[in-house]
Amino acid sequence: MKQRNADIDKNEVVISIRDLYKSFGSNRVLRGVDLDLHKGENVVVLGRSGTGKSVLIKIIVGLLYPDAGTVNVLGRDVNTLTEADLRELRMQVGFSFQSSALYDSMTVGENLAFPLRRNNKRISNDQVRRMVDIVLDAVGLSQTINQLPAELSGGQRKRIGIARTLILKPQIMLYDEPTAGLDPITCIEINNLINEVQRRFNTSSIIITHDLTCAKETGDSIAVMQEGKFVAQGSFDEVFEKENDLIKSFYQYNFIQ
Repeated sequence: MKQRNADIDKNEVVISIRDLYKSFGSNRVLRGVDLDLHKGENVVVLGRSGTGKSVLIKIIVGLLYPDAGTVNVLGRDVNTLTEADLRELRMQVGFSFQSSALYDSMTVGENLAFPLRRNNKRISNDQVRRMVDIVLDAVGLSQTINQLPAELSGGQRKRIGIARTLILKPQIMLYDEPTAGLDPITCIEINNLINEVQRRFNTSSIIITHDLTCAKETGDSIAVMQEGKFVAQGSFDEVFEKENDLIKSFYQYNFIQ
């Protein structure tokens, strides 16, 4: 189990969510969500598929808008930002997609360079190469720089997706199901990488998962989502030591079914 990060600053909240609601037609997805992410902290949002986890992080970066409630990210009310302000904010919030979202026609190096060149037209080739080398080293895949995504394993694509997110030096990382579809050994590698990113780059992260092992190994704190709201929050032990049928059913969902 992960040891709690000693560098968490409880006095600095980088994401604050209050009373958040979101529906799609008659489907009530989020039903009054409250959540704080502190500087230097990994918060795991844990829940079964379809409970609203991914909707939550899309709202955080303004890809979706809530029906009610507030989302404050790095001191800014996301619901009131213009498109230009949202683009600026997203530079500081890295979104690691479940699919890795790599361009198939580009090499690994070109995939990593793309967001740098898109966001800074004046950046030199030497600067790009140096930053590509740094993030590839961080994810342990320097040797893949000239490979195409199709030549990589699923775990390698996940790592490169994380590297492409890191290359813009975000303050916050959002991971959407980082271990989904991976074998157990590769899951361990991805969990270790998430912790290494937190340590090396001093990021604050929200990790969306239904993988209990991922939650246990990466989370400084856990928030369990059930039917669009949090039913338990705290450390892993605090959450899973409770005599709560909903929590027990989730444990069984991971390890029995």
